[in-house]
Amino acid sequence: METKMNFARVLIFLFFAMIQPVYAQSADEAAIRDNVKQLETGWNTKNGAAFAKPFAEDADYVVINGRVLKGKEEIATSHQRIFDTVFKDTKLALTVKQVRFLRPDVAVVHASGHRDGPTEELTQGAMMTFIMTKGQQGWTIAAFQNTAVASQ
Repeated sequence: METKMNFARVLIFLFFAMIQPVYAQSADEAAIRDNVKQLETGWNTKNGAAFAKPFAEDADYVVINGRVLKGKEEIATSHQRIFDTVFKDTKLALTVKQVRFLRPDVAVVHASGHRDGPTEELTQGAMMTFIMTKGQQGWTIAAFQNTAVASQ
């Protein structure tokens, strides 16, 4: 009887040991997806600070026109400027297409985006690449590349 109990304990231990990495990755992937959702929410509420919230303090951001922004503060300020002017009447929809963990604390994320605006010039599609890292404060965006997608 004791041998059966020990065998059952070993099986239970192995089961939880096997699912723990899957759970951790699922929690990490959810946090990464939340960062992308935060960008969308920040854009749609026209709040530069909210848009920049998931970025690392020293993040690199390549804007859709090729301009490079450096750091969370510049990302917030630059986006607030466009939210108050040219993009004030736009909406953004983002869809995560892939999360690939390079290491447990580094992920490459691809997302598609679509910006709707009141004119054809303000409506545009994009493909985005994020490098996200996990630190003591959770997942942050270390680097971001925004690439325009030609209309099809």
